[in-house]
Amino acid sequence: MTITTNLKELYETDENLWLEATIELLKQKQFNQLDLENLIAELISLGKRDLAKAKSLLRQIIIHILLLKYWQLEYERNYRYWLGEIKTFRYDLNNHLTTNLMNKLQDDLENIYQSAVDFVQVKTDLTIFLEKCPYTLAQLLDDNYLP
Repeated sequence: MTITTNLKELYETDENLWLEATIELLKQKQFNQLDLENLIAELISLGKRDLAKAKSLLRQIIIHILLLKYWQLEYERNYRYWLGEIKTFRYDLNNHLTTNLMNKLQDDLENIYQSAVDFVQVKTDLTIFLEKCPYTLAQLLDDNYLP
């Protein structure tokens, strides 16, 4: 049985040990012993997770900006909470962003905005939101920006 076969079996039984073994093989430049099939799958999955996390954080920023701007009935009671959420989500997103993720967020900004609007409409019963996203990605990421 080869090391690659052992790695494939290890992947099925203990993903963390598989990861440690793969990292060690990479460090030692023993590329021919890698479990490439599962390594590629993991890298693809990692990219998808990173993008999903970035989209989720941006959606949360937009949701709380919309609540802050439009939900007057709850404003006095919740505005500090919403401001805190915006600040936290911005901090987390800005610390997570890469150039590639930023480009993907820019490309999908309208869809992310629409999903945020859909959520806020259900939560508030308001229907006064703009059809297109009125914010730029730079504004949404800027810790000093509030509409």
